[in-house]
Amino acid sequence: MQCVLVNDSGVSVPLGDGQVLIFGRSPESQVSDKKCSRQQVKLLANYKDRTVLVTQLGANPSFLGDQALGRGQSGRLSEGETLYLVNLDYPFTLQFFDGSSGASSPAPAKAKESKTKKDEQRDKPKRSIQDFFAPSPKKVWWADSLPLTYLCTNAVKRPSSQEDEVSAKRVCPNGSSDGEDHSESVIEEKLKQLQEFAERASGHESAPSAARGSSPCTKDHWEQTGNLMIFTAAGVVAREKVRGKKLALILMGASSPPNRAKILYPEIQPKLASLLKDGFKVVFFTNQMGIARGKLRPEVFKSKVEDILATLKLPLQVFVAAGSGIYRKPVLGMWDHLCEKANDGITVDKTQSFYVGDAAGRPVNWAPGKKKKDFSCSDRLFALNIGLRFHTPEEFFLGWKPAPFTLPTFDPRTCDPNTCLYDPPDTSLTSSQQEVVVAVGYPASGKSTFFHKHIVPKGYVYVNRDTLGSWQNCVSACERALKEGHCVAVDNTNPDPESRKRYLDVSQKMGVPCRCFLFTTSLEQSKHNNRFREMMPGNKHATVNDMVFHSYKNKFVEPSLSEGFSQILKVHFVPGFQDGKSEALYKQFSEG
Repeated sequence: MQCVLVNDSGVSVPLGDGQVLIFGRSPESQVSDKKCSRQQVKLLANYKDRTVLVTQLGANPSFLGDQALGRGQSGRLSEGETLYLVNLDYPFTLQFFDGSSGASSPAPAKAKESKTKKDEQRDKPKRSIQDFFAPSPKKVWWADSLPLTYLCTNAVKRPSSQEDEVSAKRVCPNGSSDGEDHSESVIEEKLKQLQEFAERASGHESAPSAARGSSPCTKDHWEQTGNLMIFTAAGVVAREKVRGKKLALILMGASSPPNRAKILYPEIQPKLASLLKDGFKVVFFTNQMGIARGKLRPEVFKSKVEDILATLKLPLQVFVAAGSGIYRKPVLGMWDHLCEKANDGITVDKTQSFYVGDAAGRPVNWAPGKKKKDFSCSDRLFALNIGLRFHTPEEFFLGWKPAPFTLPTFDPRTCDPNTCLYDPPDTSLTSSQQEVVVAVGYPASGKSTFFHKHIVPKGYVYVNRDTLGSWQNCVSACERALKEGHCVAVDNTNPDPESRKRYLDVSQKMGVPCRCFLFTTSLEQSKHNNRFREMMPGNKHATVNDMVFHSYKNKFVEPSLSEGFSQILKVHFVPGFQDGKSEALYKQFSEG
């Protein structure tokens, strides 16, 4: 049997049985209208009942006949019916062909009828754009009210097509309620089959759930906490042993067709199945900053996750850090959430668990064949933060020898709170005479904390560009304070002689000495401090982007007495923590 979507222009789109296809604007569809997304709909054909489940992904609505779909909604397209790809344009009619006889179902008559649907719609009252979308985003994406199609996807193979029919009727807002009388019995049968599947996958016969420590998850579902998204497939069982790996490992390879999930190595699926049989829980952890930056729509990425798990046909769990902060690897937010809230209260045995990831800090040409440099070291550092054994995909799945790698130059675990604060140590931080103190140092090198703790309480006027807006205002404020007889502390980065000369000129004009406080915090530690501040509750510091850090590095010229300073004092970063939890967070690698 064959299943195709066809249009009047002769375009024919084949759909495999039980295989997901993302369909939209492309040369293959001959649709170039930008109102139609390249990822407009997700299609899943069911040859047994001769239907296709259509899930809307694009921003503008698709139509099943005259039924509009909003983003995240699903409906079932029956044989001979027409899918309008976007709005009421670009009709594709569903046809099934029997392979034995070559005969097709009586689809053409309906296809011809469907061509007039757009004309009929012109006579209907115009609808608001809100009619094409779910009433509230929470009804689309939050786990407690997801449409059933997101709760029962192909991550575990369905035992019968009848369940798909029930799902379609439950998720289609304009669909009929036929079949509701027997839907409960169908769902109960599905749950029973899912549990049996989970038991087979994990190597257990039917047994009381208490003997395994946890009952299998009964349905696929997404949930979200802040910018952390979690997908749990039906059949997932909480375990003491956890194997984590980076989701990108099994995303599309370089030669993979667009919008199709492809397993990178054929060894992956049987290896994961073997781990499940041995009593492991398999968990994916992935960073997806593109979601927070608006470059990747959450529903598109969710669909890809579901497609990958449908290809693997294994009960797995996926953690997605959809932005910066505490959940982004290598920081342990995702791991902590797994252990504390997503493993049914079962403590993870780290001595038996391990981590596999491809962001391993390997240099260019780390293996024969002109291998590219790893884009980061975040996976290796994630495992290091947790305290797990680490393997690369090549080491674990293919048996390759360990490759060379490089760790970051700054190791937060070595930060010593007993370091001498400044050098020379016998120098007085403040003066009884009027003076100007000019800071030099990276953003997030500890300047503001140091000044507010040690200098400003002694009566120094605090001058800072973040509060005054420009260096011109800072210079004016410095001169005004000196005229009023105050000491001045200038808390700016001041990387080069030109920026420092402005305050030297003012101090010389007013006849007072000017000292330089050089903050010795390195670029790597300053960036770590910036990420740490970002993750702390109640943080009042603005986040600094990498461009600002590297701008300082490029402009930096070490200050000297020849510029006119009366003294140069080197100030070292000495961390102080509110509690043990914040100290533990600071001592985690925060960027790979």
